[in-house]
Amino acid sequence: MHFDHERLDVYQLMLGIARSAGRVAIPPSRKHLRDQLLRAVDSAVLNIAEGAGHPRGDARRNHYRIALGSAAEAAAVLDIVGVSNTDSRHDDLRRVGAMLAVMSRL
Repeated sequence: MHFDHERLDVYQLMLGIARSAGRVAIPPSRKHLRDQLLRAVDSAVLNIAEGAGHPRGDARRNHYRIALGSAAEAAAVLDIVGVSNTDSRHDDLRRVGAMLAVMSRL
């Protein structure tokens, strides 16, 4: 038996981002953003999973919208810290955002 969210590409991609977020080198002057980044990626993963557990409708769309906002927040943290090894994760977050934007309208 699998949960519905486990079959979603967006979930698997966001899960990979969340697992690697703890390894992002945050400059000491911006250390407060590490917690912000981790909470944002965790929120995105959890809201995708929770949304997939709801039937089609407002509740599902709302969770996907929240996940989209959290993914955008994570991308903004990476912008602020300007870490060079995050380019591929930025691209991944853009893909997540595109998928969630469509999913939040279904």
